[in-house]
Amino acid sequence: MTGTDPSLLIPEHDRQRLLTCKHHAPHDFYGWHATANGSVIRARLLGAQRVELLIHNTHVEMESIGDDIWVAGLDDEHAPDYRFRVTYPEGKPVIVADPYHFLPTLGALDLHLIGEGRHERLWEVLGANVRSYSTSLGEVTGTSFAVWAPNAQGVAVVGEFCNWNPNQYPMRTLGSTGVWEIFIPGIGPGTAYKFAVQTASGERVDKADPLAKQTLAPPETVSIVADASSYEWGDDEWMTNRPGIDATNAPMSVYECHIGSWKEGANYRTMAEELVPYLVDNGFTHVEFLPVAEHPFGGSWGYQVTGYYAPTARWGTPDEFRALVDKLHAHGIGVLVDWVPAHFPKDAWALARFDGTALYEHPDWRRGEQKDWGTYVFDFGRNEVRNFLVANALYWCEEFHLDGLRVDAVASMLYLDYSRNPGEWLPNQQGGREHWDAVKFLQEMNATVHRTHPGVVTVAEESTAWPGVTAQTSADGLGFSLKWNMGWMNDTLEYFSLDPVHRSHHHNEITFSLVYAFSERYVLPFSHDEVVHGKGSLWQRMPGDDWNKAAGLRALYGYMFSHPGKQLMFMGCEWGQTTEWDEAHSINWDNVGDGWGHEYHRGIRRLVRDLNMVYRDTPALFSQDNTPLGFQWIKGDDAHHNVLAYVRWGVDAVPVLAVVNLSGASHVDYRVGLPEAGNWELIINTDDAVYGGAGNDLPRLVHTEPTPWDGVEQSVALHLPALSVQYYRLVR
Repeated sequence: MTGTDPSLLIPEHDRQRLLTCKHHAPHDFYGWHATANGSVIRARLLGAQRVELLIHNTHVEMESIGDDIWVAGLDDEHAPDYRFRVTYPEGKPVIVADPYHFLPTLGALDLHLIGEGRHERLWEVLGANVRSYSTSLGEVTGTSFAVWAPNAQGVAVVGEFCNWNPNQYPMRTLGSTGVWEIFIPGIGPGTAYKFAVQTASGERVDKADPLAKQTLAPPETVSIVADASSYEWGDDEWMTNRPGIDATNAPMSVYECHIGSWKEGANYRTMAEELVPYLVDNGFTHVEFLPVAEHPFGGSWGYQVTGYYAPTARWGTPDEFRALVDKLHAHGIGVLVDWVPAHFPKDAWALARFDGTALYEHPDWRRGEQKDWGTYVFDFGRNEVRNFLVANALYWCEEFHLDGLRVDAVASMLYLDYSRNPGEWLPNQQGGREHWDAVKFLQEMNATVHRTHPGVVTVAEESTAWPGVTAQTSADGLGFSLKWNMGWMNDTLEYFSLDPVHRSHHHNEITFSLVYAFSERYVLPFSHDEVVHGKGSLWQRMPGDDWNKAAGLRALYGYMFSHPGKQLMFMGCEWGQTTEWDEAHSINWDNVGDGWGHEYHRGIRRLVRDLNMVYRDTPALFSQDNTPLGFQWIKGDDAHHNVLAYVRWGVDAVPVLAVVNLSGASHVDYRVGLPEAGNWELIINTDDAVYGGAGNDLPRLVHTEPTPWDGVEQSVALHLPALSVQYYRLVR
């Protein structure tokens, strides 16, 4: 360094911070800068043997000043366009653009919106984004990296391109936002990277990108630079028509599916080939995937997310997931995905203590930890955290054309004392247990999704009596489109698990749901949670021998499809899988094979198919799900016979009578009142022989008699086989 112009050097204090990746402004020293005598260009190029500065037709030999820092003084006071020609030991010279010569890729408006928590396209400015710039020396393509880490001493991008050394590409902070940024020329799609974070305590922690759009498959933990998707969607008609459909009053029969265990070796591509025709053939209107965002532990089923913006690589690429959604849309199937904004795992390489402090999580463990699950809880009151989650909801809708988000564990978000003992939670400012920050977040998320993506539904898995879950945010509701009816599910399964001889003493359990059926807009769920953890499959929960189990399941589904609300059925339930679900293995397709006894399961699947088809074609069963106008009790108090009878009314004013016999005995000449005189056509009989039932010879058409019964003037005498459900539609 002897004789080097002092104006070309870096002050020692800054130099030491730069050398240890603890500087907030490396761009202030690297790159081009004016000096009193002209200008200087500095670069740190680890391991370089020789560096030449190329400025149009001029070559300037750069001088090493130690620590792999190279400088060149220029007489010109104006910033030129330039390149470096770098020679490494045993390598040919390479020409590279200077990362520290480019302006920030986030503008003042971006930073303002991030600070306010209102940047609705956050994924376009944070994370890794491939960009191109036109310069006088030609186009420069590379990747901009940006990450929020306000309490870090320094942040660098690391990867194989720099031997994971944080000293090659330190990032700069942008104002007081806590956002660190750099554009690195020459880095393109497919590149593995992480952020090396230097914490205030001096520790280096390599973190996966919170906004990575692609990852390597677990157990790898690195992020991948994703290409700007060139996928050509073919669902224009679907997306154009969707805003005009009120899904809450339209048919919705949902097939809940875990991709990894639907079939052995399943992935996005094979699901497009096999799941789509299966759903079409069986009449489902929607599919709901368990979380597809990246998660390290398969045994979490996707509910402990580390990559909120990346479809898990264990099943394929982001574009392969797009193709799956596209094909589902092409065949008339809506797509929902489970979304987990309540909590996240403690893996040291992911969101947890991201910059060495509680950043995404609440700093007080009494609000920031969910000990039952071993996870951290998001700090919903922090603008940037709320922005991260709201933008994530929009990202899935925008980038993957999703038709709905089912929000997991909403109850755990709403209550500060959820699953906590006394002394393990902090009251709100009013001394109560309501988590008002979480409430505001959910309201903002719902309102924003519905405003920006009309026709997309949001569904709450909420197990308490919190008021107004599906009320509009303008009326101080949470703003969800639909809510899982956990009370109905629990009461119904408890009732159906009883031997029929005991059911008369529990009649209120099967009728209670109609007391509150219209207080919210509901989904009736038989979900994955009901077929794991020792609960047994739905088949196993039915009492009696195989014939009675099959009859019980057929009656359960007949009752479900006639009850107000949308339907959701976990994979395998459509045929009565005989064993509990295990995410590590395929569902038991052998149940519907050619073996002895399998006719029961094939019959159940045929019934579910016919129920779906009748449901979709019958407005009485869906078009007034959310109003008492759509339901009329005929017989709700016959506990002695275990019989329910009710009429569903649709907007087409064509009623459907459902008669449900949940006893183990048949009832002959059982009289039921009807609201209108005329012929009523039998459209579903769960006891039909084609479903594996007894095959009693029931008339396809019945005619009312002017015999007052059940409070109406017309009635009919029916044969109700044991454990059966019948639907009759008025023929006009």
